Amino acid sequence: MDAFNEFLTKIDHPSQRERIEEVLSWISETFPQLNKEIKWNQPMFIDHGTYIIGFSLAKQHLAVAPEGVTIAKFSEQISKAGYTHTKQLFRIGWEQPVDYNLLKEIIQFNIEDKADATKFWR
Repeated sequence: MDAFNEFLTKIDHPSQRERIEEVLSWISETFPQLNKEIKWNQPMFIDHGTYIIGFSLAKQHLAVAPEGVTIAKFSEQISKAGYTHTKQLFRIGWEQPVDYNLLKEIIQFNIEDKADATKFWR
């Protein structure tokens, strides 16, 4: 988690810091091949120089940004999990459980779909 330590220490709300740390740790353990980076003050996971998933904090939720193609593909599952979404991200309320199975499917899809990608973004 070294790459994210400075980001995490800047989160004032203890339960929000704990939640994002839990999610970032889970991804790090589940997908150890992904690189951890902070870009635009957001923790992100990168695979061979291409963006896989990123996160940002808001007052009411944790925003998860896997790119628009992925949101479109998983839109129904995201809604079924109880999360709201836009074309580029979905929101996990601070009081909502994290659907780790859905998160795993989303990350795995991006890794596979972007296996031959040569650019950071789609």
